[in-house]
Amino acid sequence: MTNKLITQLEKVLPEGMTIPKELYLLYEWIENNNLYVDNKNGYRIGFLYPEKKLKESWTDTEREGGTEIEFAAGGTENLKYWFGGEDNEEINARLCVFAQSGAEGSESALWLNNQNELKIVHMGSGSGSMLSCVLADNMIDFIRLLAIGYDEICWDENFPYPPNENGEEFIVKPNLEFQKWVQETFHQNIPKTALEIVKHPATMDSETSEDEFFNWYQQFIK
Repeated sequence: MTNKLITQLEKVLPEGMTIPKELYLLYEWIENNNLYVDNKNGYRIGFLYPEKKLKESWTDTEREGGTEIEFAAGGTENLKYWFGGEDNEEINARLCVFAQSGAEGSESALWLNNQNELKIVHMGSGSGSMLSCVLADNMIDFIRLLAIGYDEICWDENFPYPPNENGEEFIVKPNLEFQKWVQETFHQNIPKTALEIVKHPATMDSETSEDEFFNWYQQFIK
């Protein structure tokens, strides 16, 4: 059976970049559980929790569903806007957006580093989240990061703490079904905090950083 999330991502993937097998498994889980919608242009958007159930659970003080994230094949189409210039061959060959990680417009992308290793990076919107760094060294760790259960993964001020323990008044209940799937599929533990995975959180306004994605994209920012 064709998986639309996968086929749409394959169509926008830069030449030489491959989809990690763990992302295939995640997209299969999403579609097998009907956790998606198709927009008016036919693009499929995947979720980790039933969209309707999440919205119905939302009150002024809490909601169900764990981390909110939307998976969709953004590809390289809008990268020039993030970098503030025209299309750049090197940028388009090394980055591929595959998810919206924040309601304010932040995105997550596949990125090939200087050693041709595939990393998962965060690209802050600038109008909200400024986080722009490597989120995970591999797809398993990215999936484990999502399973922790933060409201969104674009707010690095929460990363030193477990979910709901940074003085938030709004409580996000964990996505137990997703957590169970992660543990049973990959036989890995779910970290307590994001800093167990995100090694060098860096933001757009950081002066320096040990993060390799931060240091790479600085040469293209105008």
